[in-house]
Amino acid sequence: AFNAAVYLLNTRFLMTLAENVQAPPRAKQKLRFAVQQMVDAASPANFLVTNPEAQQKILETKGESLTQGVLQMLNDMRKGRISQSDESAFEVGKNVATTEGAVVFENSLFQLLQYKPLTETVHARPLLLIPPCINKYYILDLQPDNSLVRYAVEQGHTVFLVSWNNPTASLGHLTWDAYIEDGAIKSIHVVQEITKQKQINALGFCVGGTILSTALSVLSARGEKPVASITLLTSLLDFSDTGIIEVYIDEAQVAMREKAIGQGGLMPGADFASAFSSLRANDLVWNYVKANYLKGERPPAFDLLYWNADSTNLPGPMFCWYLRNAYLENNLKLPGKLTVAGERLDFSKIAAPTFIYASREDHIVPWTSAYASTGLLNPEKPDLNRFVLGASGHIAGVINPPKKNKRSYWSNDQLERDAQAWFDGATEHPGSWWTEWAGFLASHAGQKIKAPRKFGNAAFRAIEPAPGRYVKVKAE
Repeated sequence: AFNAAVYLLNTRFLMTLAENVQAPPRAKQKLRFAVQQMVDAASPANFLVTNPEAQQKILETKGESLTQGVLQMLNDMRKGRISQSDESAFEVGKNVATTEGAVVFENSLFQLLQYKPLTETVHARPLLLIPPCINKYYILDLQPDNSLVRYAVEQGHTVFLVSWNNPTASLGHLTWDAYIEDGAIKSIHVVQEITKQKQINALGFCVGGTILSTALSVLSARGEKPVASITLLTSLLDFSDTGIIEVYIDEAQVAMREKAIGQGGLMPGADFASAFSSLRANDLVWNYVKANYLKGERPPAFDLLYWNADSTNLPGPMFCWYLRNAYLENNLKLPGKLTVAGERLDFSKIAAPTFIYASREDHIVPWTSAYASTGLLNPEKPDLNRFVLGASGHIAGVINPPKKNKRSYWSNDQLERDAQAWFDGATEHPGSWWTEWAGFLASHAGQKIKAPRKFGNAAFRAIEPAPGRYVKVKAE
């Protein structure tokens, strides 16, 4: 009790000092973050000599818990990361990412999956999902009862999904332009060719939404209007405020990355995982130090944390371009500032009905920043935009199936210039935002037609069953 009291007193003192330092906002945020990391690490519960629960367990198990904890720590040291779940309990394609489908196209950058219909008729316009390339796609298809992929299929949509390759050294030269031209744009064109539809519906999740929007801007500059609607889930187009991630973004850090991998090489997935875990260190680091090492408890089988640990690399040139032009300089939102795939970027020229979703407690994509997309898309026809705010965080807010009847969401048909003004006029609804999205999507999906019996077509034949090979590649 004495150790805990002294720790809490010192923590309050140090955090108060950090809060009262006179400094620019970003410098102050970095200071607060550094102090928070220090006080989190210094908690008496993180050390065997000051953790009475761990000591009691050693006595109860006659030392077995300590032995098990040391073995688990050594195993994690070999892996280079802390185990957050029982990874032996899951296998991609066996008990995660199990929605039936096939790979109907592939290049070195991605595989395109097409899913088997679950209804006799489907909407004429297909749905293309573009997930983030910094994680595996199967967060959208974890289990049948929480799969956004399966939900969309059950709603009568022909669903396609981009499964990004996990780059090895041979792909370390790829650029942002490649992800746009050979990734998003190629996937759009293949879906159009397979379904014989001039327009499709497209969804982008997190950085997948940034990639999708960039691709649609490029296509607009080329005179193409390939989408009937856009859905953006926890995505940023305006990077003015990127929340706590800003502690890792400044000129010195970006320049360091550019010097190391800007001309070729890989941004290791392990570095991403460590950085994101540090943003919630008590939950994602020290919680497991106490449970796994000090108490010798085995990590539970948890599909979400299994996915979280299944990290991906990124090509250095692509990552550095994104880091500088999005997070550091916020150039993406400026009309005509950047040239991508030979075209000047201008999000205002995309012109398509857009459903924008954000999570209220998202620490990676602040909801007010996601809301800023309403001012960049369809500026001359703002009524084409719809914004919905869900409860919870970056992942839990998105993966909220209606059957579980959890959480809530807010809607307000009157878009305001200011995000808080929008929220003040919003109405809270119990349950999942998925039903709201389903209505939006159906209104842009066209008439019902007979569901396709086969995957792909004569030009794009099925290559292998879903989930395909690329999603199974582990980060080196």
